[in-house]
Amino acid sequence: MALSAFTNIFAGNPLDRASDRRPDAAWLASQLASPESLALAVWNGRPLVEPTQDGQGVQIAYLPARLAGELAGGSERLLFLGLWKETAVFAVDLEGQADPADGPLQGLGAFHDLRQIALRLSGPEAAICATAKSMFEWRRRHRHCAVCGEPSEVKDGGWKRQCPACEAEHFPRTDPVVIMLPYHGERCMLGRQEIWPKGMFSALAGFLEPGESIEEACARELAEEAGLRTRQVRYHSTQPWPYPSSLMIGLIAEVEDDEGTPDQTELSEVRWFTRDQARQILAGGYDGVNAPAPMAIAHQLLKAWVEEG
Repeated sequence: MALSAFTNIFAGNPLDRASDRRPDAAWLASQLASPESLALAVWNGRPLVEPTQDGQGVQIAYLPARLAGELAGGSERLLFLGLWKETAVFAVDLEGQADPADGPLQGLGAFHDLRQIALRLSGPEAAICATAKSMFEWRRRHRHCAVCGEPSEVKDGGWKRQCPACEAEHFPRTDPVVIMLPYHGERCMLGRQEIWPKGMFSALAGFLEPGESIEEACARELAEEAGLRTRQVRYHSTQPWPYPSSLMIGLIAEVEDDEGTPDQTELSEVRWFTRDQARQILAGGYDGVNAPAPMAIAHQLLKAWVEEG
């Protein structure tokens, strides 16, 4: 069931996460051994996919879960993603220089960068791939106990790590990021960083800090990056962003004036645009300015503001 009228790319995972079944090691083992269970293979962050029947898109190239278990060689590189109706779905994290599609998975598909194929996948499958990628990034970055430094072990189907030395439990992290489109009257502001491709402008963004509300983070970031004073903040939508584990919180913020100065640290340039100019940016560009790709929440924020007028 859709929880919102708008769903960003990488949101909308259709699987029942079945979190209540994760602690049951015997049940997980039986599901992994079942000939009905499926698995997604991920190699160095790239999912295994195959062309759709019409050749226009790609889809997850599912493996038998038992094969994924054999490739994993234990629980460390396995993840229980959830249930599709009654079918268990796993993911296996493959690492190394050699492409498994040229080895044990030859003929079953090809590994592709998720960012490049996201719009060619169906929305639900893009979300499944993003979940697996984000979880495996967490596994790679948090293999040791943050309390005592000893190597930790996988628990709960990959959704928890526990230290065998001090028994501390560690859970996947999600880093909240506010991303906002500021506007004043009939003009909105976009900014750019020097390292971005030429002509690329986007919404402003920054990490939410401890003890800070979403609205406060929005106001702080707009003040720090562009010298803007926030009057009102409206929520638009959120987007899981598996690079490596962010949750983008999309906002549209009314500000007190249409001045603004880039801080030259986060932003090298800011510009104001009318709705018609913003509409042209979305359509393909205006005055050398290009919008983020449709898969980015920044694109959807700009589109939403344009359509309000």
